[in-house]
Amino acid sequence: MENNIILLSVIIPVYNEESTLERLLEKVISLQPANGTAKEIIIVNDCSSDRSEDIAKEVIARHPDACIRYLRHDVNSGKGMAIRTGLQSATGDYVVIQDADLEYEPQDLNMLLNYLISNGRKVVYGSRFLNPANKHSYYGFYLGGRLVSLCTNILYGQRLTDEPTCYKMLETGLLKSLSLQCTGFEFCPEVTAKVARLGYKIDELPICYYPRTIVEGKKIKWHDGVKAIWVLLKYRFIK
Repeated sequence: MENNIILLSVIIPVYNEESTLERLLEKVISLQPANGTAKEIIIVNDCSSDRSEDIAKEVIARHPDACIRYLRHDVNSGKGMAIRTGLQSATGDYVVIQDADLEYEPQDLNMLLNYLISNGRKVVYGSRFLNPANKHSYYGFYLGGRLVSLCTNILYGQRLTDEPTCYKMLETGLLKSLSLQCTGFEFCPEVTAKVARLGYKIDELPICYYPRTIVEGKKIKWHDGVKAIWVLLKYRFIK
């Protein structure tokens, strides 16, 4: 990669996403980076028991010129651990997490990256709540996201509308410096807490959101919200 090219690492944790994985990967691969930027894709299969591995390898074979790395856990270890595995292989200047379920629109990644570059910032979140056109599959999830965001703002002096968003884009060096301990969905509050404790104000930009239902494969549960609040409290008061 030329020295003047800014590289974005897109980490895609995958666990039993055979129904959406192919379309998601094609979307990410077809994303045309903005001028002066490029992307690498890191797929981390968290020991899926469906056809996710076959699908990922088929897509990779169709795109031999794309910069894609495929990693696999031999034991199901959780989303947070999959992200940490992917982060070890990330070589980009910036990194973002891309879920494999088609709830988020990869075209928004250029907007987030351009914001960081143009403003010299190290972290930006994509907010589902700042886009009034977005719908939400369950009112309980909506309220849970709002509650976690409110707790974040009170505990860490932020002004976030959507702390649990998947689209957290950070300077890679910053994310790697956080010594992440997460194994599951607590990746989000741990990152937010540790970034906030370093003194960063986290900006947000509106993004598109296409929520899926539990029947369609949505995996997060109500108790993940409770755990998120516990993680926020832990890192606020425990050194």
